[in-house]
Amino acid sequence: MDMFSLGQTVRERRRILGLTQARLAKMANLSRRTIHELEAGKAQIPDLGVEAASKLLGVLGLSLHPSLTGRQKKRGLWMAAKNASVSYKGEFSAEMLERALATAEVPFGYEAHIGHFLDESPLDYVVMAVEEAAQIEHRTPAEIWTNVTRLAQQHSINRKSIWV
Repeated sequence: MDMFSLGQTVRERRRILGLTQARLAKMANLSRRTIHELEAGKAQIPDLGVEAASKLLGVLGLSLHPSLTGRQKKRGLWMAAKNASVSYKGEFSAEMLERALATAEVPFGYEAHIGHFLDESPLDYVVMAVEEAAQIEHRTPAEIWTNVTRLAQQHSINRKSIWV
C-alpha cells in the first residue's frame, strides 16, 4: 500500500469513527501534523515509521493490510466491559458500558470501572466500544466521543489528556 492510499484509508476510518485529527494523534502518540501530512498524501513523513504506522492503524482497527472483517466479528463493548471489571468485585456489563457511553452517566458504584476503562483499557478496545455503542444507539461516533470527554472529566486520571 502506498502512502497516498494509506492516508486516504486513515482519513476515511477516522471520520467514520468520529475522531478529530488531534484526538487520533493523541491516541496514537503522534503529532497532529503527522496525521495531517499522512491524510494529505505526503510521500515522506519523518515521524511515521512502520512501528508508528502500525500503532496508528491498530487504534483505528486496521493493519498494514486494512480489513475490518475480523474487527467486526469482535464484541467491542463486551471486551471493554470485561477489561474494566478485571480489578473489581462487581461486574460491569457490556450493556452498562453502552448506556454510560450513550448518556455520559455512570451507574452508582461503577465509577471506578469507567475510570479503569478510560485509563487502562487498550485504546483499540475503547475505539471498538465507542463504534459499537454508536451503532446500537443509532448515534454518530462523534456524539459518543463527546460523552467520553464528559466521562473523562470526572473519572479519568492517567489518560485524561487524550479524552479531554
